[in-house]
Amino acid sequence: MLIHIGFDISIGCQQETPILLMLSVHPSREQDVVSSTALRITSGTLCSNYIDGFGNRVHRVIGGPGEVLFYYDALVNDSGQPDAVDFKARETPVSALPDDVLVYLLGSRYCETDRLSEIAWSLFGNVTPGWSRVQAICDYVHNHLEFGYPFARATRTAFEGHEERRGVCRDFAHLAITLCRCLNIPARYCTGYLGDIGVPKDPAPMDFSAWFEVWLDGKWYTFDARHNHPRIGRIVMGYGRDATDVAMISTFGQHTLAKFQVWTDETDKASPTNADADADLRKENALIK
Repeated sequence: MLIHIGFDISIGCQQETPILLMLSVHPSREQDVVSSTALRITSGTLCSNYIDGFGNRVHRVIGGPGEVLFYYDALVNDSGQPDAVDFKARETPVSALPDDVLVYLLGSRYCETDRLSEIAWSLFGNVTPGWSRVQAICDYVHNHLEFGYPFARATRTAFEGHEERRGVCRDFAHLAITLCRCLNIPARYCTGYLGDIGVPKDPAPMDFSAWFEVWLDGKWYTFDARHNHPRIGRIVMGYGRDATDVAMISTFGQHTLAKFQVWTDETDKASPTNADADADLRKENALIK
């Protein structure tokens, strides 16, 4: 399956402003990029890029002053298969977890394990450990929260979402992640593209999506408390403890959002761009002045 992805985003900066961008396809999926424009920036300088502590690609930019445009367009090869399901997947004892997975058991900015631990154990402590328990958490979050774009709030935590019983996809993910961590199940936050492939079209404007992964039986499995059923065509951009670690645009100075368009659609076109993906990737991996 070929998926056409991209974005057209612009912000207004009052002065020359350092910016961090986490808008690239995750390095684990870079080999699937058939063709792309690479990251285009108008009224700004792309200085360099690096891989952060969570394995995400981050670009360093000096933007402005004025309007700064970020544009990307690509064609990605995807298996076309829905999220993997393994009802027999088991939980791993904390003592046997890999060192790099342990961080996903800890509380974080939006995932207050201390405030939700009692609730988590009272609701799911007697549920069969493993896949069944994680699915029970997803079912609970899916039914407990009401989804709505007007409910978006950048400061809402998992506990606040649980009490307010509303939110957007990031709030569903934060609450499910926190409940998993309270039960000693490693869970990490994911952000990326998720189009309406294999499901009815959503009339709302396209946006990036948030979901989460849990560590069961020695590997990461995808779960989505908002949609609560396997989906096709996820293209991840970033992994982290919560939304703090995968902020798409971080500016070190005031800015305003002027334009935000995202696309992700199945396509049968040979290529949406004229650029060669390998050449573009080599350019992005080099220091660009």
